Amino acid sequence: MQSTGVLAWAHAPVTLVGVTDVATRAPETGPEPDPAEGGVAGGRRRGAWRWGTPVVLLLSGALFTISYANSDGTDLRPGRYTDLAALVEAESDSYDALRVEVDDLDSQIERLSAGIAGTRVQRLRREVARLEPSAGLTPVSGEGITVSLADGPSENVDAAEAAGYSLNRLVVHQQDIQAVVNAMWLGGAEAVTLQGQRIVSTTGIRCEGNAVTLQGIPYAQPFVISAVGDPDRLQAALEGDADVQAYRDDAANPLLEIGFDLDAEDDIEAPAYEGLLDLGYARPLTS
Repeated sequence: MQSTGVLAWAHAPVTLVGVTDVATRAPETGPEPDPAEGGVAGGRRRGAWRWGTPVVLLLSGALFTISYANSDGTDLRPGRYTDLAALVEAESDSYDALRVEVDDLDSQIERLSAGIAGTRVQRLRREVARLEPSAGLTPVSGEGITVSLADGPSENVDAAEAAGYSLNRLVVHQQDIQAVVNAMWLGGAEAVTLQGQRIVSTTGIRCEGNAVTLQGIPYAQPFVISAVGDPDRLQAALEGDADVQAYRDDAANPLLEIGFDLDAEDDIEAPAYEGLLDLGYARPLTS
């Protein structure tokens, strides 16, 4: 009897409460959203894109227009210069373009000034013409000397360091160039050039890495300094300058051999200074 009761229970109908209702429940309102169309959420997304896409395009166009206007035809984020030759070429091209613009403006000023008459104006013009040679605004040529400076050979680095020398003594510094230029002036130079550019009282010489910047243009070594004047007086001035002599001692040192070459020349061309004369304030040195 016990086994029969078990069998009767096993064959009794079983009702799974809730499962049948869920499986057979019919939708109460409308058809199910089509998955392919994304349903209500998909419609909202399509609406957002319908309005958002034109707005994004308009904003992008506005940004491109503003960037173009601000760049003025140049790169707002130029790449880094890793090649010195490329840097020199780019700076030289920029300088040449500015020089053309300056020359054009100078020509306009001369044409307008030529139409101005008067005793005072004529007197000032004669005074300007008298001062132009001293200011380096006229070309000069004649005999003189040329000095070339260059870094020491790289193969001397280890030997110099092992001997206890500072590696700075293998490098041409701004003060080395200035020492040579100043000695040439003391030697009575009529005109001095560096890398072919005229040096005047307002000229700034600045070293940047292994290049020297002159009138806004970087030049690679060797640094060539020429002076128009009496070659004997110029050489004597170089020999009598303590800073130049210290440099020449390092040039004669076989562990350093920093570059120094001096040549007397019969004809040196020193062009007129073409840079800006923008000295605003100066004070004489006092001893």
